[in-house]
Amino acid sequence: MPTPSSSPSPPPVAMDALSQVLQDFRLSGVNYGRCELRHPWSIGFPHQDLLRFHFVSKGPCFIHTEAQGWQPLNDGDLVLLPQGIAHRLASSPHVVNDCLKECQVVGLGGNVCEVVREGTGATSTLFCGSMALDAYALHPLINLMPPLIKGCDVAASDPIIGPLLEAMTVEASQPRMGSATILSRMADLLTARLIRCWVDGADSSTIGWLAAIRDPHLGRVLAAIHRDPGHGWTLESLAALAGQSRSVFAERFSTVLGEGAARYLAGLRMQLAREWLGQGNQSVAAVAGRLGYKSEASFARAFKRITRVSPGIVRRTNSGRIGMEFGS
Repeated sequence: MPTPSSSPSPPPVAMDALSQVLQDFRLSGVNYGRCELRHPWSIGFPHQDLLRFHFVSKGPCFIHTEAQGWQPLNDGDLVLLPQGIAHRLASSPHVVNDCLKECQVVGLGGNVCEVVREGTGATSTLFCGSMALDAYALHPLINLMPPLIKGCDVAASDPIIGPLLEAMTVEASQPRMGSATILSRMADLLTARLIRCWVDGADSSTIGWLAAIRDPHLGRVLAAIHRDPGHGWTLESLAALAGQSRSVFAERFSTVLGEGAARYLAGLRMQLAREWLGQGNQSVAAVAGRLGYKSEASFARAFKRITRVSPGIVRRTNSGRIGMEFGS
């Protein structure tokens, strides 16, 4: 949308807003499993609030979700489940008994394991992972993405995806010293590129978070506040970052996002606060400090006003992180 002539020109930008978001893309709490499974096999993955992916180096392999039923996965296919919905992998849709308890699970160091199921049937070689995202800016984007994305469906325009998948096939099928580490680094890059491919091909709506991150003015603002939600942002500083006048920025933000910048920022902070408090390893005072509040009391008032519950209750009720073991 053109900026009125009375508004100052936006400052030069070294990279687009999505690149600013993705430059902080890191996977944390990651668990990878390199799987050698002989037919017949089937493994169920319950819902987790984590991003999941599965890469098929060699089949046979099928994936099942409640919404889409069984789908075949070919050699070299990768599927991404951004919200970690419940699903099942199997060597055939007719195999229903879960075999994970029959598998040998051996740690390969760090957060990587090898999952082996002996037998006489055809061997499937997979590389699977579950992960949390460190980049706060990615959370709204992840929530907008479909529950299951097949890499081959969104990556046709990216010349890097194909060679990356081929390289992952080699590392997964011919493991050598350091293969687990190399595969995990490839997974970081591959996931980031698939997210970008999906954004490039997604519906170009004029409102909502995706429209805002694509906007040359609002995009840099969203990237900044999501990367540093505890900064002392004001309407004036956000308008300056957008390269717009205060009034033009406030109106544009509300039109595209459906709420004012101050309310959006407060909601983001409370969303993060609830997540951090639920992990149970940070005090209320520590969370308040991370989010830029000068006192625990002012943070507690804001938290209760927005969430209708006190931060202390959230911390006591939801202590402990979600387990991230393979297949659990």
